[in-house]
Amino acid sequence: MIDIPKDIKYEVLPEDYTQYDLSFKVIVIGDAGVGKSSLTNKATKNIFNDEYAATVGFEFFTFNMKISDKIVKLQIWDTCGQEIYRSLITNFYRNSSLAIIVYAINNKDSFNNVDMWLKEIRTHSSPDVKVILIGNKIDLESKRQISTEEGQSFANRNKLSKFVEASAKTGINTQTTFINVAYLLFSDYMKYKNNDEDNVKTKEEDKKETNKTQKINTNNTKKKSKSKSKGGCC
Repeated sequence: MIDIPKDIKYEVLPEDYTQYDLSFKVIVIGDAGVGKSSLTNKATKNIFNDEYAATVGFEFFTFNMKISDKIVKLQIWDTCGQEIYRSLITNFYRNSSLAIIVYAINNKDSFNNVDMWLKEIRTHSSPDVKVILIGNKIDLESKRQISTEEGQSFANRNKLSKFVEASAKTGINTQTTFINVAYLLFSDYMKYKNNDEDNVKTKEEDKKETNKTQKINTNNTKKKSKSKSKGGCC
């Protein structure tokens, strides 16, 4: 995953900002209780609540950012991690530009289930969906069950876009992660857009070259025909 370069001008805009140039769907998945909603709330609203309340179905957030002269909107679908809602959740995987899989560093089972979540997103979403992995709750370092190296190793083996550890409580790597997500999707869009424009330009140039060749061939045919009519024998 590309971290936003220091020379790129950007500005985080209010969550209720209505105007935008580009919009991307981001889905947040993982076991219940790992802090998915807390991470998203901290990143988008700078709010953290110590009291745990399970998400029912899903919650919807937006993250708006101006990058250069474009306004990028992330449409964030924060899903519940409970088994009874699993079939419902997979419906929200479709058309996702990026998935964030969250586990808690103090919960071994939540890390063991990351592989299952990854298989689900790659099965039910587009084949080129980007995935980042977040190990949440690093404020509970004394209760850590999964090392940083284990998380990074999983991300490397499965060719994920990025791995990062974060804390919704302290705010470490919360908003920063969404800033980098917005820039990653923006830069990919601009890259494909420029490639498409190059392809269109090439096609136009090919068409002009073809027309030019056809014109030359037509002129040559006319000259040959004229030469034959003038030079008869007998």
